[in-house]
Amino acid sequence: MYNSLVMVTYSIILILLLLVIVAMFSELFLYGLVSTLIFIILLPFYYVFRVISGKFLYGWREKLGFFRAPDLGSKVIMYHGVSVGEVIALENLIKKTKEVFPEYKIVVTTGTKTGQEIAIKKYSKIVDFITYFPFDIAFCVQAFFSKIKPTVVLIAETELWPIFASFCKLKGIKLYTINGRMSDSTYKLYRMCRYFFKKILVKYTKILTQSEIDRNKLISIGAPPEKTFVMKNLKFDVKPSDETVEIGQSGYRVIIAGSTHKPEEEIIINIFKEKLQKYTDIKLLLVPRHTTRLPQITPLLDQSGISYGFRSQNDTFDKKDIIVLDTMGELGKMYSICYFAFIGGSFNNTGGHNPLEATVYSKPTITGPSIHNFRDIYWLLSRSKAGKVVKTPEELSSYIEVLLSDKEFYNQACKDCETIFNDQQGALDVVIDELKQIL
Repeated sequence: MYNSLVMVTYSIILILLLLVIVAMFSELFLYGLVSTLIFIILLPFYYVFRVISGKFLYGWREKLGFFRAPDLGSKVIMYHGVSVGEVIALENLIKKTKEVFPEYKIVVTTGTKTGQEIAIKKYSKIVDFITYFPFDIAFCVQAFFSKIKPTVVLIAETELWPIFASFCKLKGIKLYTINGRMSDSTYKLYRMCRYFFKKILVKYTKILTQSEIDRNKLISIGAPPEKTFVMKNLKFDVKPSDETVEIGQSGYRVIIAGSTHKPEEEIIINIFKEKLQKYTDIKLLLVPRHTTRLPQITPLLDQSGISYGFRSQNDTFDKKDIIVLDTMGELGKMYSICYFAFIGGSFNNTGGHNPLEATVYSKPTITGPSIHNFRDIYWLLSRSKAGKVVKTPEELSSYIEVLLSDKEFYNQACKDCETIFNDQQGALDVVIDELKQIL
């Protein structure tokens, strides 16, 4: 059975490669015809493969176009974020869009199950409809547009769908890439097929990228220079809280371990215990991602022998070396008092959490190796001293030692945070101004 699945997988890859080659030397209608036939033939095999591997085809009915949508009318703004990172990046932009264009309905689509879950959690009370992005097959896209008639479609980062783009052009729908970026590995592949991608990119109204490097990459694979501009990065459009924090932190250097998961509490407590013997002015604010895990964390604190308390009990650093933040909605403002922060969800498979909540206060961040939810952000931060991605707990301990012992290094890290933030802000206004011009 395994060998058969491998052969089916290789067959799919081979056929898709042949499809790309055919499309490079033909018009996109041929791509649509061939892709539809291949899709129909391979879907049963692919479905069986996904079931056996435990990766079910979540949202496949919606992607085929079989879903019910409310009557949204003709004034519709559609945002697409394929997965968790892109969906999160759109949050402030979607809220601002709702505020500036109240007469328009807002639709959000995603490509993955986790992206859909985050979209529902964040936007179900804000937007008018949430569903999956269609398969890039003619009948699926047609079914999608028969139910949702957007005035403009804004796709986060860089997803290029030839059939979808062709339908947008045919129907007079404005199509944008926003927050566009392209990794080096993706660029190498796209560059090989630039003749094909050029046919797609010319159909876009505008392509707005995170950086000049991304702009140049997209132009080199066929994006029209006169339609391709730098907008910077949406994820940096966050603002610091104006709330004051008083937790007895005066005179101490507070380390925040934010949004931690198992086994990160044990890792950070052990490192803190070691550093506390050398640096008596440090304190730890421990912030588990889920407070339901407190029964698992309390024994670790007891075993450490370090004095600890809880925010919910109004404990402060005047009397405790560790405070557990067991209240909701306070982490963001707490970063304002930290010396530096460890961002959790990065020593397991969670994919990390947003470091910009600390960076906005010009505070350096450290994270473990699992960062796929915010890979682009960590790439920017780690180009300077603003952020550091470590691979092991030992490397985490070593880098914490540098931040605690080297004042000059630490001060430069804080300055780098401020510089990066100032350089990247403004992306949200670029998109809103663009919408004002076309709506």
